[in-house]
Amino acid sequence: MDKIRIYVTLLLWIGFLPVAQAADDDDSKDYFNPLTNGAPSLTVAPDARGNSLGDLGAATEPDIYSQYWNPAKYAFAYGKGGLGLSYTPWLKKIVDDIDLVYLSGYYKIGDSDRQAVGVSLHYFSTGKIDVSRPGEALFSDISPYDVSFDLSYSLKISEKFAGAVAFRYFYSDLGRVGEGYSPGSAYTADIAGYYNNYLMLGNNECLWGLGFNISNIGSKISYNKGTSNAFMPANLRVGTSLLVPMDSYNTLSFNLDANKYLFPAPPDRSTMDAEEKQQALNDYYAISSLTGIFKSFNEARVSLSFGLEYAYNNRFFVRGGYFYEHPNNGNRQFFSAGAGFKFNAFQLDAAYLISTVPHNPLDQTLRLSLSFDMDGLKNLVK
Repeated sequence: MDKIRIYVTLLLWIGFLPVAQAADDDDSKDYFNPLTNGAPSLTVAPDARGNSLGDLGAATEPDIYSQYWNPAKYAFAYGKGGLGLSYTPWLKKIVDDIDLVYLSGYYKIGDSDRQAVGVSLHYFSTGKIDVSRPGEALFSDISPYDVSFDLSYSLKISEKFAGAVAFRYFYSDLGRVGEGYSPGSAYTADIAGYYNNYLMLGNNECLWGLGFNISNIGSKISYNKGTSNAFMPANLRVGTSLLVPMDSYNTLSFNLDANKYLFPAPPDRSTMDAEEKQQALNDYYAISSLTGIFKSFNEARVSLSFGLEYAYNNRFFVRGGYFYEHPNNGNRQFFSAGAGFKFNAFQLDAAYLISTVPHNPLDQTLRLSLSFDMDGLKNLVK
C-alpha cells in the first residue's frame, strides 16, 4: 500500500471518523459527507478540562490551556503566569503508539495586569507505520508526526472585555513517502474575544461569560509540492458560561459552545464519471482559504457542546459534558466526564470519553493534564 494512502486514511480516522458511521439505513449513508482538511490533528481537544466538559472552552473561566480554546481569556487570568502539560493516548482501542502531547503557558506582562502573552506546542505522533506493497513483504517503516507552535497576545480593553490575536506555524511530516511528496507546512492566525460581567440572580452574584475564537485563518497546506492544496481547519467557536455560587465553598458553572468549521466540504461525486470527478476535485483544491470561509456558510455544519463543572473551595472539581454532531456530518456524539485536584502550586485534571454511537475507536479515551501556577510556586519557595 502506498505510504501516503496509509497516512491520509489514518488522518481521516483521527479527524472525522472517530465517532463512527452515519445512520444504518442506506439513504443516510448516501449523504454521509464529513468535512476533511489537511491538519485534522489541530481539531483534537488537547486538555482534560476542556474535554471533560464536552470539548468546550470559549467562555469558561480562564486556565492555563486557554491558548487552544480562547487566548483572550488570559487577560483575565488570576495568576501572574503558569505552565501546563497535557497527554492523550489517541485511538487506544486500535493502536498503542499514537500520542498527543500539548504544552501551554502564559505570562502577564506590564504592571497594569491588563496584558498577557501565551505560547503552546502541539505535538501529534502517529507512531511507527510498517509499509509494504501488494504481494510484497515489509520493506520500510515511517513515523509521521504533526507539530505546531502558537504565540498569542491578549489585551484587556475594558474591565469586562479582552481581545486577542494568535499566530501559528504548523508542520506535518508524512515520512519518506516517495517522489512527488514532501512535508507540508502552513501559517495561520486566530482572532478571539472574551467578555465577563457579574449579574445578580436572586441572592447570588453570578459570573456570566461570553467568548468567541476564529481560528486557523491563513494559508492552505500541500503534501505534494503544490499540486493540490488542502484547507486548514479554520473554525468559528462561540460560547457562553454562567458561574453560580451556591455558598461560600461550592460553585456550579453551566457552559455551552457552538462550533462551525470555516471551510467547505468536498464536492459530492457519487453521480459523476471519472473525468467529472477529477475536474470537481481540481476546482475544489483551487478554492482559496478566504473564498472557502464564505462558501462554508452555505453549509449548516454546526456542532454543539454542553458542560457542567462543580467546584469545592476552588480545590476539587467534578465535570461532565456532552458533544453532538449531526450523523451526516461526521456523527461525533459522546459524553465526557472528569475531575480535578488543585494544590498550592499545581493542578491535576483527568477526562474520560464515553461514546453514544457504536463502533467508536475513541470510546474510553483518557486525557491527563498537569498545570503549574507561578504564584503558587513562588509561595513554596518562600
